[in-house]
Amino acid sequence: MSGHSKWHSIKHKKGIADAKRGKIFTRHANLITISARSGGDPEMNPGLRLTIDNAKKDNVPNANIEKAIKRGTGELKDGAEICEVTYEGYGPGGTAIIVECLTDNKNRTFTNVRTVFGKRGGNLGNSGSVAWMFDRKGVITVNVAGKNRDEVELEMIDAGAEDLEMDEDFIHVYTAPTELSMVGEKLKAAGYDLEKSELALIPNQTVEVTDEATAQKVLDFVEALDDDMDVSNVSGNFDISEELMEKLS
Repeated sequence: MSGHSKWHSIKHKKGIADAKRGKIFTRHANLITISARSGGDPEMNPGLRLTIDNAKKDNVPNANIEKAIKRGTGELKDGAEICEVTYEGYGPGGTAIIVECLTDNKNRTFTNVRTVFGKRGGNLGNSGSVAWMFDRKGVITVNVAGKNRDEVELEMIDAGAEDLEMDEDFIHVYTAPTELSMVGEKLKAAGYDLEKSELALIPNQTVEVTDEATAQKVLDFVEALDDDMDVSNVSGNFDISEELMEKLS
């Protein structure tokens, strides 16, 4: 699955910088609110338990988490309802891009996303224009520093991993969406430290970007989208080599 999680990997490496921008608490709160609509008890709602675990990994205060749960269950009404919207299109170099958002104002979100596409060399498309190039997968990022890689891979497969991708001291474990929680629990029981566990859109075909200028435009384009307060996730099918990534960074 090499190249299939480039932006996922890049975001993971720059996670500290993202946290400093301050938007991460809002993102987590909105994700928890959406998940809590299916039930406010984490023990009975695996999706909610997952979003709470991810929030705690990023040091979101318990008070924020509780407030987000109450907003999702309807116990707390302190603003416009959060809704999910998705936009699709093409970025620089013919790369397919999907932008998932959580927003209380669809008009604001659409305007912001359209502006980034327009100003940074992209083309916003219709619903379904690029979605067929992606599959929904569970993605678990696991810290494996100091562990035997061969043994780790075998344990990951035994836990139910469909595919694996190495990234320095971390492994990205890919699962079926319905198996995400179960595989995560097995890995935690085996003593692994889960950095993050989430559902993500993974491309089933990639566009190799070899030109340095184009690669920089792609990264700037995706980061501009990801910087928006309403954007919860950006998925792309670009494949930029590790050598070129090192050069750009």
